[in-house]
Amino acid sequence: MPVNAALLYPFILAAGVLQALGNSMNAQLRGRLVNPWLAATASFLPIVFVFATLFFIMPTPLPTLETLGKMPWYAPLGGVAGAVAVFGGLALIDKVGAGPFNGLTLTANILASLAMDAFGLFGLQGGGFKLMPWLGGLLMAIGVVFIARTTADKADGKDSGDEKESGHGLNPKLLYPFIVVAGILQAVGVVWNSQLRGALVNPWLAATVSFLPVVFIFVLVFLLRPTPLPTKQDITGVRWWMPLAGITGAVAVFGGLLFVDKVGAGAFNGLLITANLLTSVALDHFGWVGMKQVKAGPARLGGAALMVAGIVLISVF
Repeated sequence: MPVNAALLYPFILAAGVLQALGNSMNAQLRGRLVNPWLAATASFLPIVFVFATLFFIMPTPLPTLETLGKMPWYAPLGGVAGAVAVFGGLALIDKVGAGPFNGLTLTANILASLAMDAFGLFGLQGGGFKLMPWLGGLLMAIGVVFIARTTADKADGKDSGDEKESGHGLNPKLLYPFIVVAGILQAVGVVWNSQLRGALVNPWLAATVSFLPVVFIFVLVFLLRPTPLPTKQDITGVRWWMPLAGITGAVAVFGGLLFVDKVGAGAFNGLLITANLLTSVALDHFGWVGMKQVKAGPARLGGAALMVAGIVLISVF
């Protein structure tokens, strides 16, 4: 890996930390606003406002007809592809549990990223099959499983069987393929966003175009399903930092626009996910940002160590 690419790693790690903070802040916003689609809309609207404002302040460079002509048809859908995991979390996490959902999405993300790097998919430079990065991906996948196994409910001594008995009318395992697809699309979305950045030239314009369809979908779903709505007491409980969740998490998307073609999809997503999960473990351990406290026991610490070892293999080899 070239030295200049390695210099980008701290910025990607910082984006992963902010992404984890954004996830936790989103969870708090969702709890206050009650309706998940309203919460998602409130979270994503400031992103479009910020990126659109930055584009108006810094409108150059602008794309040419030549760069627009080379843009793949799917490039503007990068934000939507990445947001499928958000949709899945809103719709499915209460049915399968946070541990399995996060474990499946992140594992699929890692392996899909390595595959895109190996085969040169979606315009990436193909590097062929390399054993060590795939071994690193395997270690990261095992680490994700160890971390995800310990959820807040299990820490409180609740049996996951209680959730099954609560009666969702569907075996949660039947939803696993859809969750895996969401994780794959999350990885693909990063690459598509990078291609959008190349075509539109201006990163602020690219970010705005990437997020606009996502906001449109969230607003549409909220209009179709406007209930339940938060009470006055719910709204007064919204802290000033909660609506900033989307902007905090969007740093990772913007990082993908700028860096994925320089470091590779595997290294970018691996660094991002590692920083994300390690931060999540710390947030759970200390109960920061309103998260329910889950002590980092041997399983979580072991999983974190495996993830660090895995990303070293992916990044170095």
